[in-house]
Amino acid sequence: MVLVVVRGKEVFLRGFGETAPGNGQTPTANSLLRLCSLSKIFATDLLTKLIADRTLRFDDPLELFAPKTVIVPARPGRPISLLDLATHTSGLPREVGNAPPGSPHFTFPDYVYRWRWIRTQRLHSVPGTAALYSNIGFDFLGDALAKASNEPYAKLFADRTTAPLGMTETGFTPNPSQCARLLQGTHDEGPCTDTQPSAASAGVYSTGGDMAIWLNYLLGTGTIAQSLEAQAVYINPAMLVSQQGLDHAGNPTGIGLGWLHLFPDDNPEAIIEKTGGGAGFTTYIALNQPHHTGIFVAFTDGPTQNHFNVFKEANNLLLALNGLPPLPPDPPRPPAKAIHTKARRRALH
Repeated sequence: MVLVVVRGKEVFLRGFGETAPGNGQTPTANSLLRLCSLSKIFATDLLTKLIADRTLRFDDPLELFAPKTVIVPARPGRPISLLDLATHTSGLPREVGNAPPGSPHFTFPDYVYRWRWIRTQRLHSVPGTAALYSNIGFDFLGDALAKASNEPYAKLFADRTTAPLGMTETGFTPNPSQCARLLQGTHDEGPCTDTQPSAASAGVYSTGGDMAIWLNYLLGTGTIAQSLEAQAVYINPAMLVSQQGLDHAGNPTGIGLGWLHLFPDDNPEAIIEKTGGGAGFTTYIALNQPHHTGIFVAFTDGPTQNHFNVFKEANNLLLALNGLPPLPPDPPRPPAKAIHTKARRRALH
């Protein structure tokens, strides 16, 4: 496990356990990590930057960025917008289907496959009316960002995010030296390889040291601060017909751009969070902006199943650091209408 906490100007970074089973080496600030679905909040950070410089608009339709031969599915009078993709309200499913056997993690579907796939789809709901967590939606968002900027997503990511912040270990194409530092769980999760096909949804590699920089950026305690628009609430879940796959860390009171909000932002206990998982990793990031405190955790799978919700435990640790009480238990709520797919989960959260 790698744990990073930032509170104001204080930074705590600690590794626990072993970098691989039985090797006796404790993870460090330079251990390589798979961020999994935390990649999505990097994509929405880029989205707000391109909107700020008027390259894009939230209501731009996805079809504007599709290959010439592709017609993107829509409901009468309501195409899929970039905001729909960023808030999991596009009506697209979670995944496109099963990856071919032997595919390395976060390498399927690639650009050609997903744009061929979307031509045959029918949306599960009218865009903007229901939330269904969608990895493929963020893959398409990444494609739109790349096309709008006229450069590959990885270059846009480096130019606008990692280079300005000095996050030298964060990207999609780790070299052999970095791959040798990738944390290993108890199961063989395949090769450390290029994950650009899922760059916007799940493909980011990073380290605890770089995530400390990222936390400072998100909290506004570093040399560069993220815009307020990137962490704002854009949808009230109570106004949706249904929601599915958004409550791993608690029932959200607001849906943001990849982010989920627990409690109103003016509440001292307000938390903005994002969960992640897959390829043998569980990851989580949460912010308590009223106290300028943030937490990041990444850990690999062990020989036994975890019997607690690490996301909610991290939330309570975040609040305890500021002298606040733990979050109350989630109130019971009616189950959402299930939307089934044949997909294998590519990024668990």
